[in-house]
Amino acid sequence: MRLPTRRAVIAGGAAGAVLSAARANEARALMELDSAPRRVLWPGPPPGRLRAGAGLSGPPRPTRHGAIDHIAAPFLAIFRPERPNGAAMLVSGGGGYEYIEIGPEALPAARWLNSLGITAYVLGYRLPPEGWAGVGLAPLADAQRAIRLIRAGAAADRLDPHRVGVMGFSAGGHLSAMAATSPSWPAYPPIDAADRLSDRPALAMLVYPVITVEAPYQTTHTARVLLAGDDGAANAARWSAQTHVGRATPPVFMAQAQDDPVASPDNTAIMLAACQAAGVPCERHLYATGGHGFGMGRPGTASMLWPGPGRAWLAARGFASP
Repeated sequence: MRLPTRRAVIAGGAAGAVLSAARANEARALMELDSAPRRVLWPGPPPGRLRAGAGLSGPPRPTRHGAIDHIAAPFLAIFRPERPNGAAMLVSGGGGYEYIEIGPEALPAARWLNSLGITAYVLGYRLPPEGWAGVGLAPLADAQRAIRLIRAGAAADRLDPHRVGVMGFSAGGHLSAMAATSPSWPAYPPIDAADRLSDRPALAMLVYPVITVEAPYQTTHTARVLLAGDDGAANAARWSAQTHVGRATPPVFMAQAQDDPVASPDNTAIMLAACQAAGVPCERHLYATGGHGFGMGRPGTASMLWPGPGRAWLAARGFASP
């Protein structure tokens, strides 16, 4: 039997240490999520039929890389800054609508927003593959309801109901883009007084978002989940955010890496063109390196730069504190 070399032992130990540190960070992220004040979106069962035999109940389940799935009861986890300025953002992590990236995306974004004086609401939205009817209607209904609930609780939370924005990453970017461009799309029937409030956000921050699921951009997990076997032109257009952009669409900020191997940079180019055609203020920041899933920036890549322009953009719109 050949014994491992000293170099191999050291390398293996280093790799194990990195893995252990990553798992510890994931555990801390999920503990941070669990310890945050939480608001359930729906007073009873969420709208939209749950497929028989889905077996979905109980709390969210931690999965790989600090993500969660098993969303039976959609929720808002609330992260308040030390000095709130009255602005709020609904934050949606990505995960291809198959899980929600909490540790790598949603929580770092919430901390960053808090540093700017913005109250962050991390959205635990339903995942269509878990048995919800209507495919993308379940998460869209959750996002619309969340925006309305934030506004309904604005006085108690000392927020300005006119300064409620959305922020999303990857599939969460798609969800945020759909919420920003489709406020007239009734994803669920009204159930209480909160549903009389507007679900149109004041602005949208989209980070390496999936924007379109039209051909030829149907290779992402997001597209496969949303289309659910129906990749016809009408259904693809229905679930592509750029087709809903109009004069009522709020200002949009986008950040993406040119070397993104998952969501083609064409996504943000398509959204920029749609906004420009509709006269919607839009900024697109494209960085040479960063890949996909860089969150608030991947060390050693150009994606680390994006929070600077993001902060300036928010400050110019009265969201970020000086």
